[in-house]
Amino acid sequence: MREKWSAAPRRIAAFDALRGFALVNMAVYHGVYDWVYVFGRPAAWFTQTGNAHIWQQFICWTFILLAGAVFPYGKHAVRRGAVTFGCGFLLTAVTMLVMPSEQILFGVLHLIGAAVLLSALLRRFLDRAPALPGAIASFVLFLFLRSVPMGYLGIGELQLFELPRQLYSVPFLFPLGLPGPGFYSADYFPLIPWIFLFWTGLFLWRFLRPYAEETVRGWPACRPLVWLGRHSLWAYLLHQPVLLGFIFLLSILTGS
Repeated sequence: MREKWSAAPRRIAAFDALRGFALVNMAVYHGVYDWVYVFGRPAAWFTQTGNAHIWQQFICWTFILLAGAVFPYGKHAVRRGAVTFGCGFLLTAVTMLVMPSEQILFGVLHLIGAAVLLSALLRRFLDRAPALPGAIASFVLFLFLRSVPMGYLGIGELQLFELPRQLYSVPFLFPLGLPGPGFYSADYFPLIPWIFLFWTGLFLWRFLRPYAEETVRGWPACRPLVWLGRHSLWAYLLHQPVLLGFIFLLSILTGS
């Protein structure tokens, strides 16, 4: 008998704690990023070795996979998706007005909001898909389509097929992974390929849930991280202004 999403009524504290940990990790990353790129301070290990990209990808993969896994645990998916996407749009407006050099046109919040809305729309189809094949297919598509924003299909630097340049000539297709001429976003997570990572998390946890849910529910969870994970949207929106203010104050106090 296929597992139904409606059979998952309660939140899992360990997932909230993991999201809280990802938020702390993200805040530290953004603190270093602001120190280097906004305030112009040196940090060679961050800028020259590829560590920054690996760190950033680890954080984002955690958020997106978790968002897919916990999608069935909340009610009112359309409202949740709309609120998350609206907060992403608010972030776009603020960054364009206050810090245009760091504008965010389609970042993680936009992606998760849109992924939740699309998953709610496609819920019957996703529910009928077998969990393990769905997880494998979603992850393979994610890997294969990661290079779409760069103009080709392939895995990593292996270019298998170059996409028509006409697809990238329209200014407003960037949410789909087709950035137009002169497009720039400091944080860019388009639907192609990232919605497939979201669905990887959704299907993978649906496959593992019958075997692992009770075990995961029994894991000890750090209360502050659980609280932070349950208020992740507010934490995401507020952490950057707090960080920028703190680093600015630190610069004044240290005279650097």
